[in-house]
Amino acid sequence: MCGIVGYVGRKAAAPSLIEGLTRLEYRGYDSAGVAVLGPKGTTRVRTVGRVRALEAALPKRLSGRIGIGHTRWATHGPAEERNAHPHSSADGRISVVHNGIIDNAANLRSALEAEGVRLSSDTDTEAVAHLIARAEAETLEDAVLDALGRLSGTYALAVLDERHPDRIVVARSGSPLIVGVGEKEMFVASDVAALVQHTNRVVHLDDGELATVTADGFVTFDRDSNETGRVPVEISVAAEDLELSGHEHYMLKELCEQPEAAATCLRGRLDERFATARLDGLALDARELRSFRRVKILGCGSAYYVGQVGAQLIEDLARIPADAEAASEFRYRRPIIESDTLYVVVSQSGETADTAFAVNEIKRKGGRVIGLVNVVGSSIAREVDGGVYLHAGPEIAVASTKALTNMALSFAMLALHLGRLHDLSFADGKRIIAGLERIPAQIQDIIDASDGFAPIVGKLAQSTSAFYIGRVRGFPVAREGAQKLKEISYVHAEAYQTSELKHGPLALINPDMPTVAIVPDDELTQRNIAACEQVLARKGPLVAITHPGVDLAHLGVDTVVVPKNEPELDPILLTIPTQILAYRAAVALGHDVDKPRNLAKSVTVE
Repeated sequence: MCGIVGYVGRKAAAPSLIEGLTRLEYRGYDSAGVAVLGPKGTTRVRTVGRVRALEAALPKRLSGRIGIGHTRWATHGPAEERNAHPHSSADGRISVVHNGIIDNAANLRSALEAEGVRLSSDTDTEAVAHLIARAEAETLEDAVLDALGRLSGTYALAVLDERHPDRIVVARSGSPLIVGVGEKEMFVASDVAALVQHTNRVVHLDDGELATVTADGFVTFDRDSNETGRVPVEISVAAEDLELSGHEHYMLKELCEQPEAAATCLRGRLDERFATARLDGLALDARELRSFRRVKILGCGSAYYVGQVGAQLIEDLARIPADAEAASEFRYRRPIIESDTLYVVVSQSGETADTAFAVNEIKRKGGRVIGLVNVVGSSIAREVDGGVYLHAGPEIAVASTKALTNMALSFAMLALHLGRLHDLSFADGKRIIAGLERIPAQIQDIIDASDGFAPIVGKLAQSTSAFYIGRVRGFPVAREGAQKLKEISYVHAEAYQTSELKHGPLALINPDMPTVAIVPDDELTQRNIAACEQVLARKGPLVAITHPGVDLAHLGVDTVVVPKNEPELDPILLTIPTQILAYRAAVALGHDVDKPRNLAKSVTVE
């Protein structure tokens, strides 16, 4: 969740640290801080709030050429300066930044206090700084290893030591950490976004791995001090991909990029000759894929909801039983891992902790797991047996748009591929391919028509609570719509299956609570319209997201009309208006759309 940066080289460290933290602010924005080691020792500056407040608080001349920085998403203790990173030892010699959660922090803090250490924060990280400082070791590497031996939990750590002013020692277990390789300068970060301005050569550390980083290079090693010989790889992300490019918000930029991102996701993967999809990254041949009797999809938040869309697609096209489950609960329910089940995990960042732990659980028990991931080289991408890259490009806004759409497209291609290996006809395969090829232009049509959503936006923004309802294919769309509205506009929203309204939720319908109904042109249209009439009969305001030709004129309600595609693919397009409505409601309410309160983009802690 938190952002980590580090620099060592021939230049002043502070500008690189601030620039990197600014790019990582979407990972946490409760507080920020830096520690810069110069000729007169360590200068540590921490502030509550955004990185711009930290930049304003820095001394005018901060000349050290090595330093670490951090932007925080609070876990232990409120957003106060004393809890901001970096944390230091009592004498200020050791400085530490940390992403993750130390599970035994309470015991470590109690033990340190019993030894006479005065702790100044509520955090788990401060204990790590004291443990490193108190280790009986001659090198910083050995001191860090000694401290790690006492930790239980997850961490990405970067450590400075005034006794070893030429190096940063970093360690990873369960939280992402990357080393960037420059010319006579080196970088450390929790995300490549902090590095792309300076280098395209990076080293992704694995769990249990450490590195010593100096201006002249790096050495990677394991917990037994054996060198692991990591070599840099090149990344394709460019700095301009991370800019606003004239848009007011990253969410708006990413929302508008969806037609192009969707086309990129599909490009080269649709096989007209055999009416199927080519997904070479699955690393599974036809015989292996046919051996799976069911599919289990795992994701968190929006990735879970799009997993429900994926499960429906797989059942519709491949006629294989499929379901989606929240990855955050998976390993805690003692799951039965079956050899004839294909497990599919979904994550934009590829670093979602709950999803990564689910991958570990599946692999530990011998299951076969593939991933739908956006970030190349991410932890989940490296751990799974194969998968599909989303090719959505960098996504900065906390609320996912283009990555979510590309997840759904990737599920459609996976379902098509599986279907053609089973009983999906050539004609139906061609039908789905034609539908997929229409989607980028249809998304653009929805975006172009979105100025007409203004009256609906006003009603949502003025409400304190809202219902989203949908049936079968429409239910995951409703869930995602409710998620978007509440996470960025802070309007309480709940999603229900339309058929469940009369089993309890209908009691909450009133003139002040709008209902957004997903009403596609399908076999359930009349059932959905009947439910809308039940809402209206109780004086509930209603918005319908629907298709051309669905007659709702007699209801007299606000409508958003979405281009029709194939029934199996309609949920992809029906989701787009829910993104736009949530975005515009949040803007109307004056909220920080890209960085909603209490949230962060990459959820790397449990």
